Amino acid sequence: MTADDTSTAGDLTPDASTPDTALDDAAALITGASSGIGEATAHALASRGADLALLARRRKRLEGIAETVETEYGVEAVVVDGDVRERETSAAAVESAVDRFGGLDVVVANAGVGRGGDVETMTDEEYFTMQETNVDGTFFLTREALPHLREATGTLVVVGSFAGRFPRSFNPVYAASKWWVRGFAHSVAAQVGDDDVAVSVVNPSEVRTEFGSEEGEPFEERFEPGSVTEPEEVAEAVAFAATRPGSTAQEIDLFRRGKFTDTF
Repeated sequence: MTADDTSTAGDLTPDASTPDTALDDAAALITGASSGIGEATAHALASRGADLALLARRRKRLEGIAETVETEYGVEAVVVDGDVRERETSAAAVESAVDRFGGLDVVVANAGVGRGGDVETMTDEEYFTMQETNVDGTFFLTREALPHLREATGTLVVVGSFAGRFPRSFNPVYAASKWWVRGFAHSVAAQVGDDDVAVSVVNPSEVRTEFGSEEGEPFEERFEPGSVTEPEEVAEAVAFAATRPGSTAQEIDLFRRGKFTDTF
């Protein structure tokens, strides 16, 4: 559970050791944890004291990350490999976290993919991959996690996208999936707010990760360091949302500084 907020007014630079940002004895589940934003979030939450359940398809990658955070931060980590498109995966991940740590305080719905482009040439496979990962995966995880977050008065953080706030002419289906994710998260927040469960959405624009690698050059190679958002920046936003003891960081936007100029 998050500690009581003891920060003073005007203190805008807390660190992971201060009470308002600590996650000591908390248990966090992160999807898409084998690289990019998910891996960075594992470090951000573990550095604040959280034990971790790491979910992704690549087990060896997860095992390496689990070993690293256990060594560096003195926390515990459990690995669950599986595809979030399958509802059994979320059930297994939540069960593993609860069995290992006795509960669940923070859930980060981070797994997401982008495929294809224009509607007329998009294949069925591309369409269903995005829908099942971005939409169904978020729903399955949330459904499994909510009972435990209610019990813990915990936090659900959903990683959205710039594309979930503004039109995306070069991939309307990806944008639609992220608009769904954002609307779903805010509506869940309305449903569980009286139960003292926080629900936050973090919307980055381009992030230097493996995103895009399935169809060409990944963002981590396409963009030079410092030109767009780094995964660690998104992870810090997730950690901020996860450490608000009496309020909700309802929505956090992380757009590179030239994004509006380029887009509008």
